[in-house]
Amino acid sequence: MIEAVKQALELVRPALQADGGDVQLVEVTEDGIVRVKLTGACGHCPMSTMTLKMGIERTLKEKVPGVMEVVSV
Repeated sequence: MIEAVKQALELVRPALQADGGDVQLVEVTEDGIVRVKLTGACGHCPMSTMTLKMGIERTLKEKVPGVMEVVSV
């Protein structure tokens, strides 16, 4: 599942980088929790929660079976 998550993150990465940010994969747990770290401008943007849930989490759930939630660390 880790490789599938990495590939799915590559789909959202260009949009984040266009705004001066990025995302790093920290961990994928056995129960489908994906932990990521938002970096750059995304790290302290007031809209980062929306980016995380509506962008990253939605994409990962669509592309990777078994992803239950995406959380920022």
